Amino acid sequence: YFIDNEELFSWGNPYSDMSDDLEKFIYFDKAVLAALPVIGFIPDVIHCNDWQAGLVPVYLRTLFSNTEVGQHSKVVMTIHNLRFQGIQTIGRIKYLSGLPDDCFTFDRLANYGDANMLKGGMIYSDCITTVSNSYAEEIKTEEYGEGLEAVTGFHAYKLLGIVNGIDYDLYNPETDAKIFTNYSVKNAKEGKAANKAALQEELGLEVNPEKMMIGLISRLTDQKGLDLLIPIIDQMIDGNTQFVLLGTGVSDYEDAFRYFEDKYRGSVSASIMYSDERSRKIYAAADAMLVPSRFEPCGLTQLMAMRYGAAPIVRETGGLKDTVTAYNKFEGTGTGFSFEEYSPWVFLDSINLAKEIYFTQPEAWDELVKRDMEMDFSWGKAARQYVAMYEKL
Repeated sequence: YFIDNEELFSWGNPYSDMSDDLEKFIYFDKAVLAALPVIGFIPDVIHCNDWQAGLVPVYLRTLFSNTEVGQHSKVVMTIHNLRFQGIQTIGRIKYLSGLPDDCFTFDRLANYGDANMLKGGMIYSDCITTVSNSYAEEIKTEEYGEGLEAVTGFHAYKLLGIVNGIDYDLYNPETDAKIFTNYSVKNAKEGKAANKAALQEELGLEVNPEKMMIGLISRLTDQKGLDLLIPIIDQMIDGNTQFVLLGTGVSDYEDAFRYFEDKYRGSVSASIMYSDERSRKIYAAADAMLVPSRFEPCGLTQLMAMRYGAAPIVRETGGLKDTVTAYNKFEGTGTGFSFEEYSPWVFLDSINLAKEIYFTQPEAWDELVKRDMEMDFSWGKAARQYVAMYEKL
């Protein structure tokens, strides 16, 4: 079933204008609950995602509390990124939602003088989940709590982290029609070499199998740790390394990467665009992928990278910490390279360690690629955790 309202939904782009989105999502949240008895469906669990569905738990426990769905259904609130909270004046949300005055106290929706839809969803829900165990812990701190650390701390008893997955059928280097050459873990070395050569040619880079190709696929924003990368690109591009970027975002970052592309012609490519096809080609061709995020609730880049045999180089935060095991060059273990301190020079140390293994211990690198490709971050594991959580409710 779908909810439609031509007056609200026939115009504009979602997630582009908060003032427009607000009325649309408030209507949607109320309409979902109102529609359930009409279609004859009373769910055991209603699972809400982010601030856009934040008023569903609030409505369920207030205006709909005496209905069958209000008395029967449990509600889960999932936070994908705590930075986005659906904040607007109390007067506007009260007017649009029709919620009673007692919903807008500080222990409910009110937050620093405004109304916060995500906060309301968290407080009124039976369970709060987020997309990694580490992020679930981080958002209870002032550094990562985005002003809601008191709420996440108070409701820690119902807070749970479950790492996201990726579709292993859709993102499969053995069958992916969008990459140059298909390959499996059994012939990854040859397959990735073929993809690298083809991508080098397509992007105008020097076609040279001896080059280490490092990729970055990201929104170009401060959250993604790009302020760590800009100061060290000159050191990273050392004559043996190529750097391939794909993404759009803040104009200053776009311009910076265009500058480095021009400065290091043949060694740096900056695709300031969104392209699913090119992203897959980069995953298939790259030897390593950078994910130096300031914070990262889960992160999919590192999961995709490992699926395609590109070693992730990540900052130890959120889901990156939970999914990438730091390489130990003495034991030859681990699935990637990681650093904790938010410093460009510590980041560079991790990149240089990856280069050291790649160039001086090729057999160890091949084993690293094999381990990465054999990891299982499909949705099966996450689905079992969600089912277990639903059953406990």
